[in-house]
Amino acid sequence: MAAVLTAEGLSRSFGHVMALNGADFDVEAGEVVALIGDNGAGKSTLVKALTGNLALDAGVVQFEGRAIVLDSPAEASRFGIEVVHQDLALAPHLNPAQNMFLGREIPAKGVLGWFGFMDNKEMRDRTRTGLADLGGTVRALNAPVGEMSGGQRQQIAIARAMQWASKVIFLDEPTAALGVVQTRNVLDSIKRIRDRGVAVVLISHSMPEVLEIADRVQVLRLGRRVATYAGKDTNVEQLVGAMTGALDFQHTENAA
Repeated sequence: MAAVLTAEGLSRSFGHVMALNGADFDVEAGEVVALIGDNGAGKSTLVKALTGNLALDAGVVQFEGRAIVLDSPAEASRFGIEVVHQDLALAPHLNPAQNMFLGREIPAKGVLGWFGFMDNKEMRDRTRTGLADLGGTVRALNAPVGEMSGGQRQQIAIARAMQWASKVIFLDEPTAALGVVQTRNVLDSIKRIRDRGVAVVLISHSMPEVLEIADRVQVLRLGRRVATYAGKDTNVEQLVGAMTGALDFQHTENAA
């Protein structure tokens, strides 16, 4: 199957710090790719670059085999690429439905739409359905999200991305603020998204979750992709060894 999104030789520095140093990445439609690495490996920088949130110093990004420039989140959305960042990027003074449709509001039918009125009922219904699909526990759809728990805000952000991602969805630590039941709902939702043909990129420090759900695992270290494994053929020891560089050391010792 052809890759839906690829990156070759991506580089980005912040002063003297090289966050990405010739990084490569690829994900196919209908698969879950886990992107792992130690803190500072470049994961968040790579995700920002592939979702229009960060300009690159060098490198090529291709979407369905065609070179593209993702110079804004809106441009990424135009290609069907959505992301849930760790900071969630929700507007705290707006309610869940308003956050779900922020920038994508549904106008009211008929003449009211011409005067700028929104179809609030349709947006609430679709928000309720999206949260239900996720197994969400958010019930107060009229309350500002800033008054909700971290877990509830996380569910809203994930449901929003799932609502709009038609090609690729990036999930940066999506279960970090969730309990056991909500975590299981998120993992099941990821599988359903994959089965719809959408590519899912999971950034996670939870190796059990990675091994359970990932079709492939790509490892970043020092701003570069250093290894790719089939999810069913790897284990925690191998992944941690690739993340820390211990495998390189072991290979050198064995060769000697």
